[in-house]
Amino acid sequence: MAPEGGEGSRGPGASTTHHVKTRKGAGPAPGSVLRPSEVHFFPLPPTPPRAITPEVVGAAVMAARQMFLRLVCLKRAPQRLVLKASDLISPFRSSFLGASPLGQWLPEAVWNSSRCSISTAATTAKTEEDLFYKWFLLLIPVTAFGLGTWQVQRRKWKLNLIAELESRVTAEPIPLPADPMELKDLEYRPVKVRGHFDHSKELYILPRTMVDPVRESWDSGRMSSTVESGANVVTPFHCTDLGITILVNRGYVPRKRINPDTRQKGQVEDEIDLIGMVRLTETRKPFVPENKPEKNRWHYRDLEAMAKVTGAEPIFIDANFKSTVPGGPIGGQTRVTLRNEHMQYIITWYGLSAATSYMWFKKFVRLP
Repeated sequence: MAPEGGEGSRGPGASTTHHVKTRKGAGPAPGSVLRPSEVHFFPLPPTPPRAITPEVVGAAVMAARQMFLRLVCLKRAPQRLVLKASDLISPFRSSFLGASPLGQWLPEAVWNSSRCSISTAATTAKTEEDLFYKWFLLLIPVTAFGLGTWQVQRRKWKLNLIAELESRVTAEPIPLPADPMELKDLEYRPVKVRGHFDHSKELYILPRTMVDPVRESWDSGRMSSTVESGANVVTPFHCTDLGITILVNRGYVPRKRINPDTRQKGQVEDEIDLIGMVRLTETRKPFVPENKPEKNRWHYRDLEAMAKVTGAEPIFIDANFKSTVPGGPIGGQTRVTLRNEHMQYIITWYGLSAATSYMWFKKFVRLP
């Protein structure tokens, strides 16, 4: 049946993209039938594509710039700023693609795939950085434990050295070897010699304080000490049984008695038997002044230089306390002490290892 109101016929062959138009001035009469010859079909004009205007290009550039900046922030600080995929893509989609047919045609699955890819990359970067910090921080307790174990070995070595030194100091005196090369393994070993002193070639090692274990233990808890500084008197000693001249540290004298004229009573001229400990040459320590042989001022034991000045062999012994004579230097000025503070280091390193291990376990280990 023909449609009412002159709208035309829409048969099976008609398209919705066509308009129906009758001849000019020839409208169907009410109740009449529209003839096919009076109907003309023509296609609609094509819809012009949306032009890419400068506004669209500018929006696309701004969207790309925003997405690039957000990606840079995500890469530099994945822990402080973790952006969602939608935050990265939405400016680009809404500003450029939304203004073009591509934004309408692009399936939602593509956007979802992009979101998943960026989220996975951000999660992977964050996980890798967490693993790096986890194992890097584990180095602290491991290193502290290693240093504590090393100090345990050092303490064992030091205790053996102290025991060996004590046994050497308390050993029976032996005759002094004539070869200086044999003395390298005999430091702190008591030796006995017989001969006489040559007081005309005295040397002075200064400044020195008197070695007195009783007084030092008494003054250990005091802020200051009233001990007078002085010098150790080193005198050439001619060994009659060996036929050589050696250097003997006779002992300590106060500063006011360094001049031998003030202690003539203690200048022994006779031949005597002497017992002392073998000492080797010293190297100058930091902040210790240089020796001045021309002024007879010595600050450390330089056996080669002392032997050259006095004409003696580079052999040096410290006379024991029994060699002291009234009015003369006080013997027994050998300080036999070795620092042993390794137990403090052991406690420090093992304590640090335990504390940092607990902190690491608390931070990175999750118990079920």
